[in-house]
Amino acid sequence: MYLACNHLTMKYENTLALDDVSFQVDAGDYLCILGANGSGKSTLLKAILGLLPVKNGSVIYGDGIKSSEIGYLPQQTSAQKDFPASVWEVVLSGTLNHCGLKPFYSRRVKSIAEHHLERLGIIDLRKKSYRELSGGQQQRVLLARALSATKKLLLLDEPVTGLDPVITAELYGLIEEINQKEGIAIIMVSHDMDGALKHSNKILHLDQKVLFFGDTKTYTHSKICRIFLGGECQC
Repeated sequence: MYLACNHLTMKYENTLALDDVSFQVDAGDYLCILGANGSGKSTLLKAILGLLPVKNGSVIYGDGIKSSEIGYLPQQTSAQKDFPASVWEVVLSGTLNHCGLKPFYSRRVKSIAEHHLERLGIIDLRKKSYRELSGGQQQRVLLARALSATKKLLLLDEPVTGLDPVITAELYGLIEEINQKEGIAIIMVSHDMDGALKHSNKILHLDQKVLFFGDTKTYTHSKICRIFLGGECQC
């Protein structure tokens, strides 16, 4: 077990955001979190990362995982897209949890960042300004940054939003490869139902509470899937 949320209840700005949410993520899982806007998806990710306080229930990390050792690719704001830093600086910042109390980046830590730049095919962009990149390039940079923080668990919040279909397919391919070949478990919030059903092995469907949690094939035959897609859910 990599992660378990047990009876998680949270309030956000005095509004109930999550109500008695329980689920588990194991090694090799690719879990997609679905639900309408305001259903608590992003709040759940922040609870897992320890960025928001939990009112009731618990988040349990297994297999030696710490909250600081989880890779995280958040939704981008306009200000973040215009961040005045080089690609190398952005990716290297993902290794901060490896530095401990040292006030500098060691050769080993730098090699981690460089490996992920090469892994995602953006090593030639390392000296470029992040804000001058295309949307697809920026997402690759942020994915490299998130990977630099983890060896086991990666959280992605709407990673393909705003990308064209070709870049979306490329990014999905990279994420699936990371999951299958490197064994990194994926938790991805998504509004892209087709992508979620194609790539994941588990689905968590939220509306403050859990409407469905289980394997993707079972979800495609479920009533909540049909309702969510207006009766058009396919196997």
